Amino acid sequence: MDRRPFPNMVAHDAALIESWNRIIGPDDDVWHLGDVMSARAGDCSELLSRLKGRKHLIIGNNDPGTTTTSMGWASVQHYAEIKADGHRLILCHYAFRTWNQMGKKSINLHGHSHGRLKPLPRQFDVGVDAQELRPVTLQQILARKRSPEGR
Repeated sequence: MDRRPFPNMVAHDAALIESWNRIIGPDDDVWHLGDVMSARAGDCSELLSRLKGRKHLIIGNNDPGTTTTSMGWASVQHYAEIKADGHRLILCHYAFRTWNQMGKKSINLHGHSHGRLKPLPRQFDVGVDAQELRPVTLQQILARKRSPEGR
């Protein structure tokens, strides 16, 4: 679907794993907002064992049962509301038009749209295609939104 700068899937996967492990520490909580890998791509449990951190899955439309039932997830669900750094975060694979406590400055984090959807205020696409092919922290997301170029 997206043109990523890799000659093949082996190079693609190696680069994304390396990027993840350079950024994520063993005690970090990581919320993956779906579409982890296809059933044809291999063993998800093996992949998860190569990635640092406590991994939580928000199920995406392309996550097969072999992904959602894999060993290595700290939690698996379709939707979550969490608090982080004083912010209420609404997590789903899909972007919302409205979300819980939207009027009270909650933040919607989503994937699915590959950086192609114009966001609403306090709404961020955290998929790798929208985030330079790497995981990002909440602070990085919020700082980018405030930057002069409006990213």
